[in-house]
Amino acid sequence: MKNKENLKTQAGLAMLVLSLGIFLLVYMIVVEDEPGAIPLVLILLGVAWLVKIRFSIGQKRS
Repeated sequence: MKNKENLKTQAGLAMLVLSLGIFLLVYMIVVEDEPGAIPLVLILLGVAWLVKIRFSIGQKRS
């Protein structure tokens, strides 16, 4: 039960990091006309974190 809540919290944080990266990417493209490294790293980190969580959920079911 606690693991399920922990995974939900981690998924929420991963989505927050991903959405922050997307927001910063759009902002930097509009303002500075180039994306920059930090938003791209945030997006990759968020996606990798979500993939890790998905694999964790799949392993717990089997």
